[in-house]
Formats: sequence, C-alpha cells, structure tokens
Amino acid sequence: MTATEPNETGSPGYSQPMPCEPESARRARALVDTALTLWRLADLVDVGKLVVSELVGNAVRHSRGAHMRVSVSLPTPRRVRIAVTDRSTASPAPRKPAGEEETGRGLLLVAALTDRWEVEYRDQGKTVWAELLADEGS
Repeated sequence: MTATEPNETGSPGYSQPMPCEPESARRARALVDTALTLWRLADLVDVGKLVVSELVGNAVRHSRGAHMRVSVSLPTPRRVRIAVTDRSTASPAPRKPAGEEETGRGLLLVAALTDRWEVEYRDQGKTVWAELLADEGS
C-alpha cells in the first residue's frame, strides 16, 4: 500500500497513487473519509465517498491505464475538491442509460451531488474533479 501524500504547497490536501482496478475504490473512499474527518467536514463524508467511487469507477472502466491518482483538497474552508487523474484523454460525458441498465449513471450522479465538476486535460491524460460545498455552519 502506498502512503498518502500531503500537498506540498497550496491548499491543504492529500493524494495517493492507486492501481487502476475496482478494488481501489475502497482505498479512495478511505482517503476521502479521513481527509474530511480531519478537516471537520463530516457532513460531507457520505457524499464525498459516493463521488470518489463514481470517479474511480469511470477511470477503471475507461482509462485502460495501470495507475491513477486520487486527490482530495480544501481550496477554501468550505469547498472540497475530489479528483481522479488517469492516462486517458477520452472525454467523459454524462449519458442517459435506458431503463434497467446497471451502468452509465455515474456522471449524472456526480453532477447532481456536487456544486460543480470539470475535466482538465494534460499531456498524458486528464483529471476529472468535482467540488462539494459545506454548509455555512460547518
């Protein structure tokens, strides 16, 4: 297991390289849970774990790479950014699955649960990130 790395500069945050495989979703949820609990944003833990699970699932299904990086950061005291970086340059796009289909709802769910989400393209891949906004009283 690779150690979690704190951000060296900028906003508080943690990141961890992970194998691009379904089992990494559990580790990604643990990373988000730990960071949000440390930042006293426990009200965002359940949503954060669901969002990171969907982003990791998309990377596993579509990137075809061996590794990905999962990050969680605190750009402002109330805004949490959850990100997954992989080697694919394919554009993720929400779709409307038909009736009983069991897949294809991940980005629709991410869009519904988060304040915003975007994709940043890199020379060798992309980062898909989503931001959660804590309540004023958090």
